[in-house]
Amino acid sequence: MSDDQAVTEKRSLSQFYNASLFRADTWNQLKNICQRLAENRAAPNSAEEARRLMDQIAPMEAYFAFPGRQQFRLIEQLLRDQDFEHLFQLVKRIVGALMSESYRRKHLNLASGQTDDEDPHGEDDDSPDERTRRRPYFEVLIVDDMPLSQQRQQRDNLAALKREEDSFTYEPVFVPSFEDALIAVLFNQTIQAVVIRFGFQLHSQHDMPVLKRYLDQAQCGNLDDLEPQDYGLTLANVITEVRPELDIYLVTDQSVEDIAGRAGKSCRRIFYNREDYLELHMNVLRGVESRYETPFFTALKHYSKQPTGVFHAMPISRGKSITKSHWIQDMGEFYGMNIFLAETSATSGGLDSLLEPHGPIKRAQELAARAFGSRRTFFATNGTSTCNKIVVQALVQPGDIVLVDRDCHKSHHYGMVLAGADVIYLDSYPLHEYSMYGAVPLRSIKKILLELRAAGKLERVKMLLLTNCTFDGIVYNVERFMEECLAIKPDLVFLWDEAWFAFARSGPTYRTRTGMHAAEALRKKYKSAAYRALYTKKQKALAKIDPDDHEAQLDKHLYPDPDKVRIRVYTTQSTHKTLTSLRQGSMIHVYDQDFNAKVAEPFHEAYMTHTSTSPNYQILASLDVGRRQVELEGFELVQKQVELAMLLRQRIRTHPLLSKHFKVLTVGDMIPSGHRQSGIESYYDLDRGWNDIWDAWADDEFCLDATRVTLFVGGTGLDGDTFKNDILMDKYGIQVNKTSRNTVLFMTNIGTTRSSIAYLIEVLVKIAGELDDRFEDMNAPERAVHQQKIHSLTHELPSLPDFSKFHDAFRPDAAGSTPEGHMRDAFFMSYNEDNCEYLGMNDGTLDQAMATGRQVVSSTFIIPYPPGFPILVPGQVISAQIIEFLRNLDVKEIHGYRPDLGLRVFTEDALNNKIK
Repeated sequence: MSDDQAVTEKRSLSQFYNASLFRADTWNQLKNICQRLAENRAAPNSAEEARRLMDQIAPMEAYFAFPGRQQFRLIEQLLRDQDFEHLFQLVKRIVGALMSESYRRKHLNLASGQTDDEDPHGEDDDSPDERTRRRPYFEVLIVDDMPLSQQRQQRDNLAALKREEDSFTYEPVFVPSFEDALIAVLFNQTIQAVVIRFGFQLHSQHDMPVLKRYLDQAQCGNLDDLEPQDYGLTLANVITEVRPELDIYLVTDQSVEDIAGRAGKSCRRIFYNREDYLELHMNVLRGVESRYETPFFTALKHYSKQPTGVFHAMPISRGKSITKSHWIQDMGEFYGMNIFLAETSATSGGLDSLLEPHGPIKRAQELAARAFGSRRTFFATNGTSTCNKIVVQALVQPGDIVLVDRDCHKSHHYGMVLAGADVIYLDSYPLHEYSMYGAVPLRSIKKILLELRAAGKLERVKMLLLTNCTFDGIVYNVERFMEECLAIKPDLVFLWDEAWFAFARSGPTYRTRTGMHAAEALRKKYKSAAYRALYTKKQKALAKIDPDDHEAQLDKHLYPDPDKVRIRVYTTQSTHKTLTSLRQGSMIHVYDQDFNAKVAEPFHEAYMTHTSTSPNYQILASLDVGRRQVELEGFELVQKQVELAMLLRQRIRTHPLLSKHFKVLTVGDMIPSGHRQSGIESYYDLDRGWNDIWDAWADDEFCLDATRVTLFVGGTGLDGDTFKNDILMDKYGIQVNKTSRNTVLFMTNIGTTRSSIAYLIEVLVKIAGELDDRFEDMNAPERAVHQQKIHSLTHELPSLPDFSKFHDAFRPDAAGSTPEGHMRDAFFMSYNEDNCEYLGMNDGTLDQAMATGRQVVSSTFIIPYPPGFPILVPGQVISAQIIEFLRNLDVKEIHGYRPDLGLRVFTEDALNNKIK
């Protein structure tokens, strides 16, 4: 290849987010060229172009069992023989099987010429042979440097062991090196098990940039320092870091007992020398079976098949009240009978009680804990709002100080009321130009903790509560935040609201910024001798700083005392929001070293308080099945979810009409430079293509979840709410969840398809075209009005207010220097109508009261949608900035505010009496 060709190829590769997209595109290009060759309408150099594409595909196909080496060689032979008709038919079938993934369901022999359309067994065929062919399919990675003849022999030996009664079927993939193994587990999403033998090489022979990116993602460091005898165990540990769900089997020629002692949790089993093929085969199937297990879903299915007589609650159980009805049978026709056969209030008969689980629910929660990396997991059937209140009530007592992200979900604010906490609200950095908030800077949190320590109140500080990731996709550096906070308060409890981040566990990069992963990483770190040495070194430097010099400490990375620190982390996740679950299916994940000693009983009481005695079994079953999906295909689905989001970003950025009217907000737009130590500005650049983001996710204070695509629509003259409701939803049937005054948020999820992305792009192109046409038809006055709307949406934006303060009547230490407030008192004081009055925002009464110098204090939560969190809370002083913001809002929905009456506030007499 010439230098010019190499540069051209490198540039073309940079336009693809990852190798999966490049592989799919290259196969499709090859199919199109082969079709032209078969139809005798190809350009003179088409055969050479086909060979070039084959050269590009070849290194990638080494990491997949399908279409396999034999099929690939057949393509090469047909191309050499210029048998273009048969070449096109074979490539067409391979591409069809790859794009539809039918090879994972049908296991057809494409060399026979049989296609899905020609399959003699239809989709409705339920014969034993057809059920066998439809078994879940996966691939097993075997790491060993061996000749092709030995690979074929081992493939044949494993194939001979397969039985019709096996629950799954698989094919082996062979790679010869450490680096190839890492590329394979990140590139080939169908791999479910890895067999690591001894004698393999260190480095890959492939040098494609699009493949090398996977090594950057694995962040495995300098491999050249490894000794050969350590290759296997090191590889197992690295694979466990990037894909912890995989079953790893280590084959060693060293002392098995010694290796087993060092393997830890990385290896499912260790074999000595050459493993027995039958033993390996059975272990591989058993390992996948352990993740496929769904204790409660299976129990519910068995229960639904049992003949039962219902002399209990729920007439709908077994569908009796529906099938006997003359008027509501359409409900049964719509849902089908299984859902009613599985509907019951029973906790026996093979089922279980969510409130006191001892059987399949208990087992299902244990499996969920394994899947999400927690010490304990609890299911909830009434959403993460309830999960948040359970955790807060279990941990917080009246008078405890809690640091709360001000723009967190409203359930946290109500949780503070229920628990009687003294609340300190933390302000996120504002993005005024987009009418949205970012996240709470670490410096702000450290500052308030140091002030509380100086005031002698650190012992009362119980919890830090933050939203990760935010609705708009801002992701915290969870490990760094917890580490520095623990340096000041070593037993601080962290509650990370990961309602929109449940999927993150399945992505190697995303996982590092989840609460459970960071908790495990910190606990390991603080137990190590290396950290103890680091801590001693850093303490010597910190000892030179005056303890009262807060500014100096804010500029330093603080490290906790390994002898005092306690890891106490809780995360709540809306499983139903980003993973497979019925609506309101949520989980609480716990990694708390003090749970048994301090929390178990209060948690049980809080769980009893908020959990229904009639939980929905269908929701519980969906949580169980959703966990199975996470462990078996979560990695694959999240990778595709991110791919599609990146594809959407790229298409909008590069399309001339779309880029004229819309802009996808970049990392640089959403995160100020002071919080981006990596300096990365965007994931995709027109000149450079895709940027590597690993450094940003490893080190930056905040990073951006790529699956949240925030579209700036201010240039259209339409506000976000109008764009969402009147155009996207009403006209085109596209659902979006969140808007700001000039943005619309699109979120990809594990159910998003390329077709849905294509439809969205198609709709945006239509909208952009209509905007062009409408502008061309405007007369001069209309254009002036249109430009004024654009100017209003891009320049005349209300300033986003910070939290003002609690009124002294609701501050337990009104004379003190710290700002905590007791919101519970204010909340219940408002129950007495005599304590409250209404001041209108439009009739001048509110302005008059504030003009006199009166501190006007809200008696209720005021929650505009968007942004969807309280702008005012009970007991908060209403500032002029907040009033200006409320007046400039152009949203239709403001909870707690009555336009006909005004803001409900406390009377001056009520406040004076409270102070007395």
